[in-house]
Amino acid sequence: MAVPAHDDRDWEFAKKFGMPIVQVVESAKGPVDVNEAAFTDVATGKLVNSGFLNGMEVTEAKKAITEHLVQKGIGTAKTNYKLRDWVFSRQRYWGEPIPIVKCEKCGYVPIPEEQLPLELPEVESYMPTDNGESPLAAMRSWVETTCPCCGQKAERETDTMPQWAGSSWYFIRYIDPHNKEALASPEAMKYWLPVDWYNGGMEHTTLHLLYSRFWHRFLYDQGIVNCPEPYQKRTSHGMILGENGEKMSKSRGNVVNPDDIVNDFGADTLRTYEMFIGAFELSAAWSQEGVKGCRRFLERVWKLQELVQEEEGYSKELETRMHQTIKKVSGDYESLKYNTGIAAMMALINEFYKAGRVTKGEFKTLLILLNPVAPHMTEELWEIMGYEGYLYQAKWPVWEEEKTVEAVIEIAVQVNGKVRATVKLAADADKETAIAAGKEAVADKLTGTVVKEIYVPGRLVNIVQK
Repeated sequence: MAVPAHDDRDWEFAKKFGMPIVQVVESAKGPVDVNEAAFTDVATGKLVNSGFLNGMEVTEAKKAITEHLVQKGIGTAKTNYKLRDWVFSRQRYWGEPIPIVKCEKCGYVPIPEEQLPLELPEVESYMPTDNGESPLAAMRSWVETTCPCCGQKAERETDTMPQWAGSSWYFIRYIDPHNKEALASPEAMKYWLPVDWYNGGMEHTTLHLLYSRFWHRFLYDQGIVNCPEPYQKRTSHGMILGENGEKMSKSRGNVVNPDDIVNDFGADTLRTYEMFIGAFELSAAWSQEGVKGCRRFLERVWKLQELVQEEEGYSKELETRMHQTIKKVSGDYESLKYNTGIAAMMALINEFYKAGRVTKGEFKTLLILLNPVAPHMTEELWEIMGYEGYLYQAKWPVWEEEKTVEAVIEIAVQVNGKVRATVKLAADADKETAIAAGKEAVADKLTGTVVKEIYVPGRLVNIVQK
């Protein structure tokens, strides 16, 4: 790129051949010496040694230089897209037939709209042909037709559309699948479109996202759909890899059969592990030990019924933790952070076992929170405990914000920067109270003269002595 001050490879080249290194972007954090190393973190920097661009941030300068070139008549603005042309054909039977015929006189001609949809014929063999043509090419009774323009002999297109053709608009058809007059009725589209939240595989994000938007915007320009964008929110989920960290495949011998996991550990364990394996949008390697860990977690939930007391509400000791967990799990489910939501429930169960008891109200709330993760076991526990109705119909628990705040917190007490003790204080304790409690906790360590007393609210007390 010939910018040795701001590219590592160019910098090395310039150093090797004694070329000048001129800095044109300065750091927002302070001066840098480009003779020592290239300064590459230029996104937020400002331009220097650049004439009329001096003092501008990089994003501002990009616009200014483009406008300058346009005004001088020596350049024009252009947007480059990396998406290649869409090869809209496949040599196979499965796929939407392309409604085009080839006539020797008229060339390629679309079939009339009243003859749509063009349906695939029944065939005996779906196997690829020896000459590379679609299996449809052998169906001469279907291929041979007449030209819609001149009425002479013509042949149908035997290639079919790619799978992207159907997947680019199927969500529109879902909202009104039995409509024989249109893709969907105006009333259905007004109610359902655009899609609120569209989720798909990570490997389809780029092409499917681009194709479906391209397709939808074309339909919008044609007045067929009522909104310019197909969906308001798009997310992608990661991939579960083999235990060796590679993509699962038969050739690699690292495929995990879900049926085997269900047979050995149960469907709830498989479901729990898949949600606990890692962040929703990131890939994660399968772990048989992780599966066993989730099984143990569910077994601990099952055994909690032995500790259930008749008390309906939340105990005073765990009321704050219950409201914190409800808030945490509810938010994590909404944002697809299933793994941290499950971790919060694991921590809550530890508190139940630590207390040696759990109220009926606490257990009921836990079962509701856990139900999306382990529906079969929690529904059975719900029936065993005699809770009303079915669990899947139960109202989701609500947290009270003021009850999510700890009334008592534990903070570290340091002497000359080293932790020597911890103390429990009221969450709203003032500095004098915190310092006094801290000094009392480390009284035997205060052998010198105290020169400074520091309190970081909610975190630590530090006593400095000489």
